[in-house]
Amino acid sequence: MERPLCFTGILLCLAVCACAQKTDSAIDRIAQFPNRLFSKIQNKTDRLDAQLTRQTEKYLERLARKENKIRRNLFKTDSNAAKNLFDGAQQKYQQLEQKINTAESGAGKTLSGEYMPNVDSLKGSLSFLSQNQKLLSLSLSPALQGQAASSLASFNQLQSKFQSADEAKEFIRQRKQQLKDALSRYSNSLGLKKYLDEYNKEVYYYSQQVREYKEILNDPEKLEQKALTLLNQLPAFRDFMKNNSQLAGFFNIAGNYGTAQGVEGLQTREQVQQLIQGQIGSGGPNAMASLQSSMESAHQQLDQFKDKLSALGGGSGDIDMPDFKPNNQKTKPFLKRLELGTNLQTTRSSYFFPTTTDIGWSLGYKISNNNVIGIGGSYKIGWGSDIQHIHVSSEGASIRSFVDVQMKKNFYASGGMEYNWQQPINSFQQIRNLNQWQQSGLIGVSKLVSVQNKLIKKTKLQLLWDFLSYYQLPRTQPFKFRVGYNF
Repeated sequence: MERPLCFTGILLCLAVCACAQKTDSAIDRIAQFPNRLFSKIQNKTDRLDAQLTRQTEKYLERLARKENKIRRNLFKTDSNAAKNLFDGAQQKYQQLEQKINTAESGAGKTLSGEYMPNVDSLKGSLSFLSQNQKLLSLSLSPALQGQAASSLASFNQLQSKFQSADEAKEFIRQRKQQLKDALSRYSNSLGLKKYLDEYNKEVYYYSQQVREYKEILNDPEKLEQKALTLLNQLPAFRDFMKNNSQLAGFFNIAGNYGTAQGVEGLQTREQVQQLIQGQIGSGGPNAMASLQSSMESAHQQLDQFKDKLSALGGGSGDIDMPDFKPNNQKTKPFLKRLELGTNLQTTRSSYFFPTTTDIGWSLGYKISNNNVIGIGGSYKIGWGSDIQHIHVSSEGASIRSFVDVQMKKNFYASGGMEYNWQQPINSFQQIRNLNQWQQSGLIGVSKLVSVQNKLIKKTKLQLLWDFLSYYQLPRTQPFKFRVGYNF
């Protein structure tokens, strides 16, 4: 009788040792916690805080001015209606501006609109680290441990700003509808319609701007992903998120979730499978094929709905159907409107020039969804006269400007101005005088082809006519074909 008890004790000890070893291993990995995380989070939240405050103030001031123009125009037609519609409106805009500037910490509150998983995980991580600093004392210095609470305070402050911005959005949406209903009786007044259309555009772009900032906050950086990976190895953190995350609040997850008591009374997977098979069996021999076909069709329709929903506001409660063609680039940061590209152009040999290849680069700026302007340059490499006489040489360079305007779908009207140096470059003094460069004026057609690649986004095919080539000495080829790639 003693041997089984002894054997059971050994197994118990082994289990305890394994559990302790597993915990020690998790703590050792947590020792790799990135110390720069808190400064990165604080910089990111402070930057978004300042941008959100500045943009909200700017849009509210614009909307107040638009309302004032509508009021003055309406006053000429119906002074009583103008007084009733606009009394107190300017004060409300000022109150909203003041609130976005004096927003207090949003601790204990959640962001409105769509569920943003990275924001939820990030706030949960900061809250957990602030409450359990001793647990991570192996990896964090005392100074950095205090930064966890500071980063959480900055995050809560930004969250409060977003709530104030959502309140401003709700007010201007309601105001937009009030103005539309009240001014519908004066449809013959072109001035009122013009100012109301301008007001509606500002409302739409402000909603898109707030949405853009939320997406930036919800976009996880590598440092944040590493921190979450390490924290998820701790059972204490998983339990904390199970009880305190925004997602847990949505579904009111019970405290015994994941335990045997938590699944009592629920159907098992086998029972569900038996129920499905019983239903399919009663549908005949082709029931399974019909079910699969219906599921695929439903999945495709759901993807289409998701794409449309994303285009209208990402399912975030920000959906606003504009009555004009919006420019989605207007609310994007400057760097996100830049487009880096490269291109190749090969020219056959002539009496004056060998076979050459121009290896170019370009930097475009999206002024709207479908129009791009930019600059670029290229380096010209010579390959010799033919395959039997290969000789690599430097044959010059060029500097470029360009514009692409969408005509239809993937086809664009393209144009640009170029300066070309058609001989080897020996020194900077040699090329500093642009009057010695040959000028090219290009017009033509480009086609963009989307590419399913992480690095290359689009392939660009161009056929261009150099209408200044006829005046060049020596004369160059008038038509140029280029293949480029956008990153």
